[in-house]
Amino acid sequence: THRLVRLSPFNAANKRQTSFAGVELMPLLGEEEAGRVEIPPADLEVTTMRAGGAGGQNVNKVETAVRVRHLPSGLVVRCQQERSQARNREIAISMVKARMLEAMEAQRVDELAQIRGEAIAAEWGQQIRSYVLAPYKMVKDARTGHETPQVQSVLDGELGGFIDAYLRWAAAAERDQRAEGS
Repeated sequence: THRLVRLSPFNAANKRQTSFAGVELMPLLGEEEAGRVEIPPADLEVTTMRAGGAGGQNVNKVETAVRVRHLPSGLVVRCQQERSQARNREIAISMVKARMLEAMEAQRVDELAQIRGEAIAAEWGQQIRSYVLAPYKMVKDARTGHETPQVQSVLDGELGGFIDAYLRWAAAAERDQRAEGS
């Protein structure tokens, strides 16, 4: 959570305003993961059967219904909506792929949730860095104590001092934790 203190241009009384912003960093994963699901034919078990329900004599004579089982996951899909076995097979395989993609997406969401960790509310007492633009200029990291009066350079992306201070702070915290464990 980052805290911004400034004179708001939207306040007629020109009062000092405080805003909070939550910042979340997540790794970018390739689009190919969310792309097409390729299933080797050896992983599929396709069986045919007679379709049930209305449809005339064709229903009782020709095996047009298809059941596709994805062997590694145990996922089973049955399709009997078309009169053609080939078309039902295509539909069933596409349904298996859709369900596999859905399962992969759910797994990806779980992995991202583990990476992300617990969500922290953007509010008082949670900020890691404060950017004060008025009445004086100062950027201060609450964890490391590092501060600089050059607010505009920090807002423009010059974070080297803060990164160095954080790395020193994290290394000291890790040393202290190891010393307590010994």
